[in-house]
Amino acid sequence: MSSIVAIVGRPNVGKSTLFNRIFGRRTAIVDDFPGVTRDRNYAVVTRFEKTFTLVDTGGFEPISKEPLLSQMREQSQLAMEEADVILFLMDGREGLTPADQEVAEMLRRVEKPVFFAVNKVDGPNQEVGAAEFYALGVDDIQLISAEHGLGINTLVDGILDVLPDTAADDGEETETRLAVVGRPNVGKSSLVNRLLGFERVVANPTAGTTRDSIDSVLTFNQKKYVLIDTAGIRRKGRVSQKLEKFSVLQALKSLDRCHVALVLIDAVEGITDQDLTIAGYAHERGRAVILIVNKWDQVKKDHTTMGEYIKEVRRMFKFLPDYPIQFVSALTGQRVNKIMADVERVSAEFTRRIATAELNRVLKDAEISHPPPMYRGKRLKLFYMTQVVVRPPTFVIFVSHSDGIHFSYERYLTNCIRQAFGFEGCPIRLKFKDRERQ
Repeated sequence: MSSIVAIVGRPNVGKSTLFNRIFGRRTAIVDDFPGVTRDRNYAVVTRFEKTFTLVDTGGFEPISKEPLLSQMREQSQLAMEEADVILFLMDGREGLTPADQEVAEMLRRVEKPVFFAVNKVDGPNQEVGAAEFYALGVDDIQLISAEHGLGINTLVDGILDVLPDTAADDGEETETRLAVVGRPNVGKSSLVNRLLGFERVVANPTAGTTRDSIDSVLTFNQKKYVLIDTAGIRRKGRVSQKLEKFSVLQALKSLDRCHVALVLIDAVEGITDQDLTIAGYAHERGRAVILIVNKWDQVKKDHTTMGEYIKEVRRMFKFLPDYPIQFVSALTGQRVNKIMADVERVSAEFTRRIATAELNRVLKDAEISHPPPMYRGKRLKLFYMTQVVVRPPTFVIFVSHSDGIHFSYERYLTNCIRQAFGFEGCPIRLKFKDRERQ
């Protein structure tokens, strides 16, 4: 599970600059797939010894006529609820403000790691001026310059020290973890209750492994599943319900723990950017995905309605090719019983291993049909492919020069694997390595 580190603070204190500095420009924020509409205010940081999800709360700031302090309080409150580590950023040029003092007082009572940082400290003069921030009564205040990189390494080292180690999923678990995710009011709680109410399902609420969450154990066709709670299940404060864009924070925590994500879409409201954001994050994290269009009973229909809706879903979710789609009504129970059958099929694909001989047959056919590109005046050579891990299915291809593989050719090889072996509802990961020269 990837921990969440949230940056909070007033507008224009440099939250986005710090976000970009920690994230690093050399790592791509999303896979290079067409149609991924994403708010770039969170990213999985993988360039340090520990992986974590970094969130820039400034990107979630609501459009509101309320006072600035109220907006700050809402951001900080939600970070306290959902983040594992909080980074409170202040402006060294502007100095200590009453808003900073109030939020700092609130954060000092939080029982989780909080880092206090003063930004825009670019030289000795600013260091002297930043002394007033110690009036907050905080023992350790980091003086940084996000723009110039000063003090960032020390700040990141402190964050890494308090983050837990992340373990890779080896695919050996017998249970499959499901997460129901989506925007507020799309019917997550209703769907969870319907899933738990199946006649063939035994529900046994047990204490969850993540702080205040509650997981439910399901049995379907003699197979064990764990349903991870989401914001819709857990009873949340008014702040969380008010800031719709923050629903992605709640989705992050569930998606980091699951194998299969059930992404809910409101059939009445239609597909929104936030739906694409949440589904995009699930795809980026390598989760299997089933798209569920809920409230289908409330849509006026004729014989073409479902077909047109499927076309629209496929058009919007281009980065999820041929992933399962179900049209349900969690309220009435319509078609809900079809979901677990999809889950069973997709989870089997998610843990599927392909023999190396079969993979190399597909690789050779792909190379003959569409030769690799030229690199430094020579045609690239594909030597060998093998599967290294499941959840998601991940393959290593040994090539003459890995730097010469263009993303379009990588996409072509991914499509060849999918055409040959299926992997319905699952992302496919390819890694290219240079073959060691003898």
